[in-house]
Amino acid sequence: MAATKQLATSFTAVAACVAALSGCATGDHQATGPQKGAPGANEAAPAPAPAPAPGHVMRLIGDGSTAFTGSQPHLPRPERLKSGRKPPQFVVFSWDGAGEGSQKLFSHFRKVARQNNATMTYFLSGVYLLPKEKRDLYRPPQHSPGSSDIGFNDEQGIKDTVDQLRGAWLEGNEIGTHFNGHFCGKGGVGEWSVADWKSEIGQARSFVKSWKTNTGMKNAAPLPFDYDKELIGARTPCLEGQKNFRRAAHDLGFRYDTSGVNDQIWPNENDGLWDLSMQLVPFPGHKAEQLTMDYNFMVDQSGTAPQGDTDKQQFWGDEMRDSLLQGFDRAYNGNRAPLVIGNHFESWNGGNYMRAVDETVHAVCNKPEVRCVSFRQLADWLDAQDPQILKRLTTLGVGEAPAQGWASFMSTSPAPAPKGVPGAPAVKQ
Repeated sequence: MAATKQLATSFTAVAACVAALSGCATGDHQATGPQKGAPGANEAAPAPAPAPAPGHVMRLIGDGSTAFTGSQPHLPRPERLKSGRKPPQFVVFSWDGAGEGSQKLFSHFRKVARQNNATMTYFLSGVYLLPKEKRDLYRPPQHSPGSSDIGFNDEQGIKDTVDQLRGAWLEGNEIGTHFNGHFCGKGGVGEWSVADWKSEIGQARSFVKSWKTNTGMKNAAPLPFDYDKELIGARTPCLEGQKNFRRAAHDLGFRYDTSGVNDQIWPNENDGLWDLSMQLVPFPGHKAEQLTMDYNFMVDQSGTAPQGDTDKQQFWGDEMRDSLLQGFDRAYNGNRAPLVIGNHFESWNGGNYMRAVDETVHAVCNKPEVRCVSFRQLADWLDAQDPQILKRLTTLGVGEAPAQGWASFMSTSPAPAPKGVPGAPAVKQ
């Protein structure tokens, strides 16, 4: 991924993220190849899937950068749990600023997902579809036109990213947004108004909907989705500015937000959005728990140095993997709260955090009653459930299984299901 800022000059932005308990990708985050043995090293990216429309129907949108091609393939229809049934264990793997760079990590984790019956959420940064020669088209709130803390892209980077977005969606994955310029700390998104957020969201949409015009690649295949309908959720840069973002997101029809920090408990709604926050999980060998994000493990282990002590890097990756697995086990054998994991396509500390995620996907996604899904699929499932049951699930503490057993705990006289939800009980006349 080409960027206009060098990593060495981006530590100010990185440091601003530390106190926020958040993930932050900065600078030329994909300009160098992965370390030997890291996922994506020496691995050829799979050929991008074509974008044929179901039933051979395709309706181009705008300049043809996007298109309506019918219902998304491989998107399961949510079903309401039957009375007395234990809820499945949901796990969401998500990626901030998703773009395909020289390390080929986007294509790598698409392959990992396919191998493990998983789908994921890719939060695209809009500026990754904007060539640096057109940078002035971006008018970031409270910043000068054409500025960005993560740079912009080149033609090859945009082509590669579009290929991955196209294939990812056709495989059932979700394309969300990580907005654009990734401004954190003083003068950043934490100071934005509702109107600022609406402007930023509108621009993120426009860069996706006009990438052909902005790049001149008018003969390329479109993205096979209507982004206005696809975009239903986000994670804010450095987990900042959540209050005003949620107000803007609610007005714009979003359905969830994953910009908060919470314990491993069942989600509820906040400001009309599902609160699918990042979570704190056990951190082996440490007193405090850790946020389920690669960046936070790095800061705890090597500070703001993205490549710390080489003798410790493998151990640090093992710590992250073991932390995620302990968090999974605590939920799987306890309250079954969905596990939310967030990452970046980075080779911090020798690529060992990418290895940790890779190993976690392989370890958990094939277990009985586990569903590795996107945020969209999780929100769809939550919407389909009996509100009384969801409210009951929120009474369970971290790692707490029902004392009377799941069958008794989940038995109730259910409320009528939303119209059309499979498995819903008949409404009495």
